[in-house]
Amino acid sequence: MQLYNTLSAKERAALIEEAGQERLTISFYTYAHIGNPSIFRNHLFIHWNELDVLGRIYVAHEGINAQLSVPAENFEAFKSHLDSISFLDNVRLNIAIEQDNLSFLKLKVKVRKKIVADGLNDRTFDVTNKGIHVDAVQFNELIEDPDTVLVDMRNHYESEIGHFKNAITPDVDTFRDSLDIIEEDLRDHKEDKKLVMYCTGGIRCEKASAYYKHKGFKQVFQLEGGIIEYARQVKKKNLENKFLGKNFVFDHRRGERISQDVIAQCHQCGKPCDTHENCANEACHLLFIQCEECAQKMDNCCSKSCQEVHNLPWEEQKRLRKGKVVSNKIFKKGRSPVLRFKK
Repeated sequence: MQLYNTLSAKERAALIEEAGQERLTISFYTYAHIGNPSIFRNHLFIHWNELDVLGRIYVAHEGINAQLSVPAENFEAFKSHLDSISFLDNVRLNIAIEQDNLSFLKLKVKVRKKIVADGLNDRTFDVTNKGIHVDAVQFNELIEDPDTVLVDMRNHYESEIGHFKNAITPDVDTFRDSLDIIEEDLRDHKEDKKLVMYCTGGIRCEKASAYYKHKGFKQVFQLEGGIIEYARQVKKKNLENKFLGKNFVFDHRRGERISQDVIAQCHQCGKPCDTHENCANEACHLLFIQCEECAQKMDNCCSKSCQEVHNLPWEEQKRLRKGKVVSNKIFKKGRSPVLRFKK
């Protein structure tokens, strides 16, 4: 029985283009107690592979986190399968604002220790004891309250291209880094301030809300559905949009524009820009912000040295990489010293 991909990303992209079918980019998550994640993983792969679902899905004892694309014509069958699983029945689905048929090119369902790495080993911490969910209307009202502290639970490279007005944006590389920093910074306000958090789709701030309740914060709120759902509600209900710039997303698009504000700059020349790219050098793949002019000048590379390697014959590039362990810098997010105008 097939429980893995048999096509390369390139082959899959060609098939998608040839089929010409509209696909929907969707994300969802839920925290639940899953007894055997491996069996559940195989169950999902078998059923979703038949529906031509593609994406990146993590399963753990604490729940499921999924970013995927599904053919529009198979959406109802996909939704019916979700509803047949008790803890996924009527789960909230975040449908992308900007659709791209090539957002995902493989189906990867992986078993992980946790669906959101947090570095915590506290058995008394109950991730399901979450904070209060608020919609876009309530969120806009809350963040105007002077007794509210608004915190971005995403990483620095995400908030660099877009964030809510007046939000605290921790300068961190990972979610686990932000937990202790925020608690330390706000330790004197556990009783008197409203702690309001947001992230991309809700999964990180939901875990954070449970963590901060566990740590003694009395008034903990989170934006339900994250920035993705907020943008949808703002448009649907004609609300004031308090988000500036782009929402970073973890697929081939790398970002959805929420407002016309460009709050970041090209990491190579300093020109206003909020377009993330991965370095074209196969031995690098550093994630950084690059404008069109620099992309053309640098052949989509992050540095002159990477550009030189990228322009070598392919066999020579492979020879240079052979035997070397190259850390995956796809989300090393603009920390490299080769970038002059990094945050």
